Amino acid sequence: MIRLFVALPLPESVTSELARTCSGLPGARWVDTSSMHVTLRFIGEVDGAAAEDVHQTLQRLRAPAFAMSISGVGCFESAGKVRSLWAGVEKHDLLVRLRDKVETAVTRAGIPAERRRFKPHVTLARFRNGVAARVGHFLEMNNDLQAGPVWVDQFTLFRSHLGGQGAHYERLCDYPLLPPNAEGRRLAPP
Repeated sequence: MIRLFVALPLPESVTSELARTCSGLPGARWVDTSSMHVTLRFIGEVDGAAAEDVHQTLQRLRAPAFAMSISGVGCFESAGKVRSLWAGVEKHDLLVRLRDKVETAVTRAGIPAERRRFKPHVTLARFRNGVAARVGHFLEMNNDLQAGPVWVDQFTLFRSHLGGQGAHYERLCDYPLLPPNAEGRRLAPP
């Protein structure tokens, strides 16, 4: 079985900017900059044939490149406990459109539809025990976080290897996006 997800990798200039905020919270397991990304679709455990089907449908996906900005911080909670901290990604029509096309491609490959609402973000830290001490202060101190813009001209199929030190991500395939004017849009890269 192979654990897969589709995401937007981030350039080192952006991940190093995000890493500057990654400190000062007891119990936080900070995400390594090499693992920072924006998830478009978590696929989960699939066999080799299903992975190949996903790859084939993603290869046929056509969407224009676009600029994406990172802004602000937040957290995901479960049962009143903070589970992760994230940097927000500003929703852009072309980002949402790409995510929708990825969802369609993945479901065409036979993977069940995603039930969660799309909340674009970059995970900064995870908490094992859902501690919330000083999280409010962290959010307040970093609410003005800004990074980017990031020029998005590809998306990637990743394999996730789980281990005792957290997940390690392997890039399986990069899929190029179209030049912005290929669909009648004019956007200048930053």
